[in-house]
Amino acid sequence: MTDHTRSSSASDRPEFFPVGEEPGWGHPGGSPPSPGAHGIGQGWASPTAPPALLQSGLPPVGPVRPAPARAGLFATLAVVIALVSGGAASVGTWLLTRPPAGTDPGYSLAAPAAGTTARPPASVAGVAAKVLPSVVSLEVRGNSEAGTGSGFVIKGGYIVTNDHVAAVSGQGGEIKIRFNDGSSAGAKIVGRDPNSDIAVVKPDGAVTAPELPLGNSDSVVVGDPVIAIGSPLGLAGTVTTGIVSSLNRPVEAGGSTGSDYALINAIQTDAAINPGNSGGPLVNGSGEVIGVNSAIAAVGGSPALGQQTGSIGLGFAIPVNHVRRIAQELITTGVARTSRIGITIDQGYQGEGVRIATRTESGEPPVTPGGPAAEAGLAPGDVILEVDGQPVGGSRELVVTIRSKTPGDKVTIRFQHDGQTKTATVTVGAAPVPAVRPS
Repeated sequence: MTDHTRSSSASDRPEFFPVGEEPGWGHPGGSPPSPGAHGIGQGWASPTAPPALLQSGLPPVGPVRPAPARAGLFATLAVVIALVSGGAASVGTWLLTRPPAGTDPGYSLAAPAAGTTARPPASVAGVAAKVLPSVVSLEVRGNSEAGTGSGFVIKGGYIVTNDHVAAVSGQGGEIKIRFNDGSSAGAKIVGRDPNSDIAVVKPDGAVTAPELPLGNSDSVVVGDPVIAIGSPLGLAGTVTTGIVSSLNRPVEAGGSTGSDYALINAIQTDAAINPGNSGGPLVNGSGEVIGVNSAIAAVGGSPALGQQTGSIGLGFAIPVNHVRRIAQELITTGVARTSRIGITIDQGYQGEGVRIATRTESGEPPVTPGGPAAEAGLAPGDVILEVDGQPVGGSRELVVTIRSKTPGDKVTIRFQHDGQTKTATVTVGAAPVPAVRPS
């Protein structure tokens, strides 16, 4: 702002008076104030009239109050006013343009350091990267229902999954395979085995996804780290990890409730498994399949009522050694054999071990004539205590133990006959192959 303050004559500048009178000011005998006494200026005139006026004959006017020199005061006031008005304008502008409270337009964080997505091959991430390209999701649609599941590619472009996943398609249904790279293809069922809950399907056209190596489930021990991969709730490519919690769990993985036809000698794991994981691989730290995820134990609840029915850390997988045999038989013949020793179990028995029935039940004799048990010397009413040195605590344990064997395997059975404990070697046989192959 330009300062236009100038010197003023006595006629055009205002009178400024002190707030109070000085003693003797304007009274006989008084003395004039010293220059600048009130901070108003300097150069006050004498209280007596100038000699020129007295000599001119004009009447004396008495003491004349001098006017201070006020140029400095005006300049100071102008500067103050300019500063105040300029400051007010600046404050107003800041109030109108200030950012929201707590923000700082000039704030910034340091850029991330250089990183890499490479991981050691033996890490969970490394194993997952190796296995994921071989894992697929299945969308299955039948006449009255639809569902999703998981599977994985094996030699020849075949895909292993659960029977209860493939069975949804029924007669004339549709199966769509979605690969990890985002491509998809239709597929047809090669064979199903409800007794083991395993099915094999074949995609239409060539399969470029790599096959997944099959491991050895007999070498698995409790505490081994494992990784489950699949499509829980339709979320393809989901990876979870845990350990082997237990082995040889008799679990109903599919088929009719209460039937011993879908019992498996399962690997138990705490890796999170949920609906949609069925048919996906359970792999070891080398990326080899050791099992097919098939079942979970869940706290009772109804999804319709918003109750939790997902994973509680109790998942079960079909051992891969059993899967290997079933898949091979399904691919070569379209059906799979179910191992058995030719006995009917007394379901009402409550004692130690498992007792062979004493009479024909549902048209089945207690011991099949000429069957494996009969040839080894077992008879109706005998109580089986151990198989290959492992105690048998109930009928489910006996069934899954025998079904986990391959027809032709030999097992050692310890049993009681007429109060005496005996041991017999039984060659595992197979149930008759169904006359009609599964669709």
